[in-house]
Order: sequence, then C-alpha cells, then structure tokens
Amino acid sequence: MELSSSSGEAGQREGPGAGWLLSIVVPVMNEEAAISGFLQAVRDALDGHIARWEVLFIDDGSQDATLTSLRHAHAQDGRVRYLSLTRNFGKEAALSAGLAHARGDAIVPMDVDLQDPPEVILEFVRLWREEGFDMVYGVRGTRDEDTHTKRATAGLFYRFFNRMADTPIPHNAGDFRLMDRCVVDAINRLPERSRFMKGLFSWPGYRTTGVYYARPSRETGQSKFNYWKLWNFALDGVVSFSTWPLRIWSYFGAVIALIAFLYIVLLVGRVVLFGSDVPGYASLMTAILFFGGMQLLSIGVLGEYVGRLFVEAKHRPLYLVAEDSEMPRASRRRGDSEP
Repeated sequence: MELSSSSGEAGQREGPGAGWLLSIVVPVMNEEAAISGFLQAVRDALDGHIARWEVLFIDDGSQDATLTSLRHAHAQDGRVRYLSLTRNFGKEAALSAGLAHARGDAIVPMDVDLQDPPEVILEFVRLWREEGFDMVYGVRGTRDEDTHTKRATAGLFYRFFNRMADTPIPHNAGDFRLMDRCVVDAINRLPERSRFMKGLFSWPGYRTTGVYYARPSRETGQSKFNYWKLWNFALDGVVSFSTWPLRIWSYFGAVIALIAFLYIVLLVGRVVLFGSDVPGYASLMTAILFFGGMQLLSIGVLGEYVGRLFVEAKHRPLYLVAEDSEMPRASRRRGDSEP
C-alpha cells in the first residue's frame, strides 16, 4: 500500500528488462540459526518474479558459526555473497560496508530475522520500476511484537528528531527499503564516521514513497539491541543531524542572564529602600547547585559534539574486511580496509 510521495512525475523506469540486478544487504552477528531459513524465504519470494538477485551478508564479528554457515551458503548458491569483518564494528558500519560492496541496480537493506518480510520487496520493485521512485521505504503498520514502552519511546524519538533535525525521517520506518543505485552512490560518498543510517538514507532526497507492511515476530534468536544501545543510537542520530542541542544553551543562557539581571536590580532596590539584609544559606546553596548543574550539563552537550569531531578528525576506516567471498583463498587473510 502506497503512502505518500514527493513531487514530480512518476513514470516507467527505463531499463534492460530482466538485465537489472537486485542486491539484498543483510548485516548479521551471531545469527547462524537464521541464515538458512532467511535464504529459503528470499528464494520463495523472489524466484519466478525477479530474474537476477543476490544476497550480500555482512558478518559483523560473529562469535558463533555464522561465518561457517555463510561459507556453506555461498558454496551452495552463487547468488549468496558475504563479507566477514575483522571484529564487531556495529550495525551502522556493517550496513555501510554492504552498501559499498553491493553490485545491484537496486539495493535492499534488511534484517535476517524475517521481521522484514521478503514478499514486500516485490511491491518495492514495482514502485521503483513502474512508478519511477528512487527510494521505497517500508513502514511498520503494526509493532505488536514490541513492548508498550518501546513503542512509546520510539514514537517520542521520531517526533523529537523531526522537530530538531533539518532532515526528517519517516515515522516507523527502519532500514528496510529499496534504493536506486543513484541513491546508494550518493550515500557512499558521505564521509562521516559517526553514522546514523536512517538520517543518511533521507539526506540525499530524490523521489521517495512508503509502503505499509505488517511486521511479524522474530523467527529465531534475540534482538542485539537493548535500551542502553537504543539510547546511544538515538543520541547519535540527534547529534549527527541537528545543532539544536548546542543552540538551545545559548537561549537558555540568555534567559538566565536576564533573570539574574532583574534579580540584581531587585536586590539593589531593596538595599536602597530598606537597608541591607543577610541572604540565607539555603537560597545561596540552591543557586550554586542549580547553576553548577546547568554548566555541567551544557559542557556535556558540548562534549558530545567535540567527541564526534575527534572521531572524524582521525579518519580511521569504518571497518576492516577479513574475508570476502569474491576474493581468492590466498588473499582472504590479508585484511583489506575500507574508508
């Protein structure tokens, strides 16, 4: 079901018919039990509908037999490719690695847990091919598998982020989407190391639309995100796409300075009219603690931005590749790096 689109004329996307390639990018970590079921679901959904497709797994430092499962899957089906990173660099870096190595004319990032139904890809492709959209994102029509707290905090984050950021992101839209090659090329040119992919997906613009889908429960395993990781993820998003946390302290400081000036006038007036009085200990400590806390909080906000400047200034690679299914065996242990 189509949601909304940006302005512009929709039309049949030109292409060589069955000659185009679809790449599905799947970051995984400790997901050995989910690999075979995911691939079977993709085959069931795409075979007979899309002539050429590939699945590119990014093994983000798994400690179980995920890499062994990927090697076996690649040996059984040449449409399955994989990259194995040297350690766990995080999902955003793994997803960036997948986008950089995907070869398709259209690229679909998705999770291996089948909460992103592969059947929805066919509707993505239809809107891309027939309606001419450069990006088609999935919108979770239901989130019954999430707790009430998680649904509430997610809704608050989307509203808060879109009020503060110059680049809004769609509500209840995750990484699951189809992107034309031109969109992926634009994202691959973005140099930042602290990456909030939902924001980066929205930043290039282009013609976009959304598709509702029912999000089922996870098939196997458990989510790798906890509330602490989600909090840091949200913090990265706000700091990466908005300077309001810095600007608000300028306004706050101006308001406090005005109040302080008015209070000074009040104190001077009382002394002139009624003589001097001795201020109380409680009011003095309250003022000291309040302003001290505000100063520490503002320094902490400033530190978030300075810390990210420090990370960007070092220009370390986003990830290191330990093994690539497309590389000869003799060179797999070399450990290639990527910017």
